[in-house]
Amino acid sequence: MGRLRGKIALVTGAASGIGAACAERFAKEGATIIGTDFREDVLEETMFKINEKYSTAIAYKHDVVSKDDWTNILEEVYKRFTKIDILINNAGVGATPTPLRDLTLDEWNKVININLLGTFLGTQAIEPIMIKSGGGSIINMSSYVAIVGSGVNVYTASKGGVRSLTKASAAQLGKYNIRVNSIHPGVIETPMSAQILENQDYLKATLKEIPLSRLGKPEDIVNGMLFLASDDSSYITGNELIIDGGIISH
Repeated sequence: MGRLRGKIALVTGAASGIGAACAERFAKEGATIIGTDFREDVLEETMFKINEKYSTAIAYKHDVVSKDDWTNILEEVYKRFTKIDILINNAGVGATPTPLRDLTLDEWNKVININLLGTFLGTQAIEPIMIKSGGGSIINMSSYVAIVGSGVNVYTASKGGVRSLTKASAAQLGKYNIRVNSIHPGVIETPMSAQILENQDYLKATLKEIPLSRLGKPEDIVNGMLFLASDDSSYITGNELIIDGGIISH
C-alpha cells in the first residue's frame, strides 16, 4: 500500500468494471480519485463506497467525446488540487461482429468516437496540466485485438488506433516527463462482456485459446495499471502491456 500516496488520478469509465476496480485499488494505494462516467447514479455510488473505505473520491458526469466536458472537468480539478498526476483513459464501448459490408456509419462512428476520439481528447486536454505539474502518467485502454486482429472490425480498428496514438503521444510528450503507455487486456469478466460470455459455446472456444485456461478479472488489469501509474515504471513510455492470459502467444 501507498505506491500512489499523494497522487491525483483521473479515471474515466469509473462507474463499474475495470474502471471501478482501478479507482478502488488506486485509492487503496493512497491516490485521490477523480472518477468520471456518463452513468451518474452508478458512478456516485461507486465513488461513495471508495470514500467510505479509503480516501477522497469525486464523481463527475462525463461524456468523453465532449471537448467541453474534458475542459470543464480538468479545469475544476486543477483549481482544487493544482495538479493531476495520472490519467486512465478507460472509458470504452464494445461492438458486435458485424460483417464489414453491413456495418453502418453510425455504428462505426459511435465506437471510434468513444474508444479513440475520447482517448485523444483526454490526452490533449491533460497535456498542459501535466506539463505544469512536472510530468505524469497517461494510461490508455487498448485491447489484445489491436495486435492480433479480430472479426469485430470497428472495435479492432478503434483499439488499434489507441495503440498507435499511445506511441505517438509518448514520443511527443516524453520531453515533459509525461509517460504514455497502453494496456491490452484479453477476455475479461466485466459487465460489458457479460452478455457474450453467457454463450457457452463461445466461452468454451475462448477458454481453449487461453493458455492459462481462465478468463481475466478486472484485478488482473488493475495490477498492470498500478505498475504503469506508479514510479516503479518511471523509465517506461510508449509501451504496450499485454494482459491476456497468453491468448496472443499462438
